[in-house]
Amino acid sequence: MDPQNSSSDTAALMEQILYEVKRVVVGQDKFLERVMVAMLAQGHLLVEGVPGLAKTLTVKTLANVVHGNFKRIQFTPDLVPADLVGTRLYNQKTGDFSTSLGPVFANLLLADEINRAPAKVQSALLEVMQERQVTIAGETHKVPSPFLVMATQNPIETEGTYPLPEAQVDRFMMKVLVDYPTDEEEYVIVERVTGPAVHVNAVATTEQLAALQAECRRVYVDPSIAQYAVRLVSATRTPEKHGLKDLGRFITFGASPRATINLVEGARALALLRGRSYVLPEDMVDLVPDVLRHRLSLSYEAMSEGITADGIVAKIMAKVSPPAKPLEHEKLAA
Repeated sequence: MDPQNSSSDTAALMEQILYEVKRVVVGQDKFLERVMVAMLAQGHLLVEGVPGLAKTLTVKTLANVVHGNFKRIQFTPDLVPADLVGTRLYNQKTGDFSTSLGPVFANLLLADEINRAPAKVQSALLEVMQERQVTIAGETHKVPSPFLVMATQNPIETEGTYPLPEAQVDRFMMKVLVDYPTDEEEYVIVERVTGPAVHVNAVATTEQLAALQAECRRVYVDPSIAQYAVRLVSATRTPEKHGLKDLGRFITFGASPRATINLVEGARALALLRGRSYVLPEDMVDLVPDVLRHRLSLSYEAMSEGITADGIVAKIMAKVSPPAKPLEHEKLAA
């Protein structure tokens, strides 16, 4: 199969999916793009934003468009792991036990306000994200494929919350910050919500999504771009080796190798979304803040001086320059 034709077919399908979602969701283009990237790269998203910014609506609409199964879990302090993964039930009439599977068995799972649940529940969800399976009473049950978890955090209420440990946060491919809509977008939101209901069409299937995920793994990544990812992540661990001696006192722990892998996989997915069978440096540059911001453990000195993870990432990106556009893609396109 010609990779160029395959890429254009993929881009056309992705365009159809995005068109249907945009019939319901106003604005939030970057957020929607990141959801698609995570889905293609088989990663998971951590989303931070105040309530009412269409986070739930976006994922639910996307599930309808791709014929997927959508579930939403509202995390609360009294939640237990069985509320997520499922449990064994005893039937008094028959005297038998049966397995009741929990809400994690869905294609798109929204974990609302994940920081409101205690560590046991957070760990249960993060284990499913990593292993893509659940073991109940010695029986293993695989979650459906594709499987995307989008966990939200509310940044304005910290009372009664349980912050996610750094080691667990690392399992999220990206942390996306969702901001308020513009005045123009908000006007359109009001018009749509108060007007007739819009029904989206299912334009793809979960089988097609699985095929797109497989195609994503075949997108060409030039070694120079992979090395750029390695240099970026290395600069978070040993900034002095990259001419960033001043940053060392602000970072307690740098990003793990998962960050490097996610940069490469994310860039592949973004290239596929943009209709290409090869990655360009700008694909990776676009994703760097989202992939790195939640993986940096800042020192007390950074917090006291008001230094943010985004500020550190920006300094690293300014110092570690991306490679020139590789020539290899010209051969692939020929």
